[in-house]
Amino acid sequence: MASPPTSPSALLDFLRSSYPSAVASSTSEADLPGLSHELFPKTSYTDNEKVETSQWLTISSRLATPDEDEAKHAERLGSLNIHLSTRTTLLGSKPSVADVALYYRLAPAVKSWSAEERTGEHGYHHIVRFIDFVQNAPLFGLSIKDEDKVDIDLNDIKFVPKPLDAKEEKERKKKEKAAAAAAGGDQKELPVGKGKGEEGNKPSKKEQARDTAAKVEEKVKGAASGEGAQQPKKDKKEKQPKPQKQPPKETPLSPSLIDLRVGHILKAENHPNADSLYVSTIACGDPPGTENTSEHEGQIVRTVCSGLNGLVPLEEMQGRKIIAVCNLKPVTMRGIKSAAMVLAASPRLKEGEEDHHKGPVELVTPPKEAKAGERVVFEGWAGEPEGVLNPKKKVWETLQPGFTTTMEGLEVGFDVGAVPQLLLQVGEEAKKPTVGKLVTASGGTCTVKSLGNAVVR
Repeated sequence: MASPPTSPSALLDFLRSSYPSAVASSTSEADLPGLSHELFPKTSYTDNEKVETSQWLTISSRLATPDEDEAKHAERLGSLNIHLSTRTTLLGSKPSVADVALYYRLAPAVKSWSAEERTGEHGYHHIVRFIDFVQNAPLFGLSIKDEDKVDIDLNDIKFVPKPLDAKEEKERKKKEKAAAAAAGGDQKELPVGKGKGEEGNKPSKKEQARDTAAKVEEKVKGAASGEGAQQPKKDKKEKQPKPQKQPPKETPLSPSLIDLRVGHILKAENHPNADSLYVSTIACGDPPGTENTSEHEGQIVRTVCSGLNGLVPLEEMQGRKIIAVCNLKPVTMRGIKSAAMVLAASPRLKEGEEDHHKGPVELVTPPKEAKAGERVVFEGWAGEPEGVLNPKKKVWETLQPGFTTTMEGLEVGFDVGAVPQLLLQVGEEAKKPTVGKLVTASGGTCTVKSLGNAVVR
């Protein structure tokens, strides 16, 4: 196979050659994420798998970019190799259009790799195995001539990493330690001239009986003279009770426990199964490998579902900065796992008024210079956030009533007077009607467009 162009049209031509009845001539680049079911009609896909397929299509296109930074390219290949180390296909075991796209875009590169690059100590073993599987497996049924396939010798392996079983290693060290201790304890001092195995030096039975009689006689004499009287036993010291472990110190309630960060929405789309929801791909500054994250366009991102469909236009969601709550426990919303929450303001209800969720709603906007992942805090409430908020403690539910906006300046802030639990904790002085502004580390303030004295959640 010649090195393919990176354009989506070239990929579509390749797909048509293998699946002519499934890929129509009118199929475009925008249809690629939904082609999996057409190519593999016997396979069903969850909503999360559909989203993941779309993300892998993006990643495969970046892997085929010839002018990408060499270090970044190697990092992407390394991440892909690790991903495939425990999977047959990109989705685990299910075939998808993303597998075919990745094969098409990566096979020419693998074809030119040296044996060391393929299966050496720092090679991409699992990518090579994946390429061989896709081009030959009946599961995919690709129409590729033998001379165009990547020539892979499954027996030519330069380095086989030996997997280390942590449990076995721990047991082995434990046995070695026990054996060493036993060996040290058995080596008692022997009298000079008497070795452990010197049977010839043992006294005869008559000599042993004579020695025993002499010892008994000495004890009798000692008892008669008072020398052998029993000494009073020393009183045993009473064992002191072990001090009980103190329970872990309870973290004081504070809005700083909530992990609020600047987020950058890279893309937003309608939820496939819910008319009121958007599904957004948001960069929140997470490091690679963070749980419940994935990669999109070279950035680590979270998938976030928000009930803003019909309240905020979809075009306003695209490419904008927002404030995200990043340590709520992830929840699955109509088949898609949501790993954060987008903060938005809505009018405060009057007494007796019902909330019909008709809006208006305005997104909380960070300062223009703020970067994705930058932490934001309320003035006067510095502190470190929890890793993941415990749903049983209802930290978010308790503190959220204090989230509001000011009438002047339309700044987002925290009103301690709206949280009775905090008033009890910090005392009477906190009852003053002060509102701590939501600010970035550089001092910029988060705002809304027009809603003053609003509810923020």
